[in-house]
Amino acid sequence: MITGAVVLILALLFPKWPLLPFSAGIAGVVWVTKTSSDETKSWIDSTWTYALMIAPLLLGGVVVAGFLLGMPGTDNGIIPSRWIAALVGGNGFLANLFASIVGAFMYFATLTEVPIVQGLLGSGMGQGPALSLLLAGPALSLPSMIVIRTILGTKKTVVFIVYVVLLSTFAGMLYGWIIE
Repeated sequence: MITGAVVLILALLFPKWPLLPFSAGIAGVVWVTKTSSDETKSWIDSTWTYALMIAPLLLGGVVVAGFLLGMPGTDNGIIPSRWIAALVGGNGFLANLFASIVGAFMYFATLTEVPIVQGLLGSGMGQGPALSLLLAGPALSLPSMIVIRTILGTKKTVVFIVYVVLLSTFAGMLYGWIIE
């Protein structure tokens, strides 16, 4: 509680020096974990463990996005920016539908979709299609479709896939219209 107040006060007093409140917050967390209960120490240890698990995946996603897309606004990646802008630029129905279908059939490891979508946005992808891809991607993937089919059967699986793709498409279109 005290650490949060100190960080807030420092952030308000020194808005141009964000490193100062950040450093105070880190120092406060270190102090709290050294003087707190075993439960707090366990929580900090778990947080650190998860951070170490997630960091390589996030870094991998950044590397893959860099190879596939290159620098934003250039055509030096494996996939040229003009292709991305042509397929998923803007906020039309077809752009959102295409992004939803691609997201449904791609397999994203945890957190790799964030740098990949960021790279796509920098290469000309519209905001609506980006949301469509982000919604359909975690909900579906080719491996999950196969597992769902073995449990629910073909008809129910097809209905589920169509619902996810269409709802992701419409959500992306709505989002694109709202932010324009």
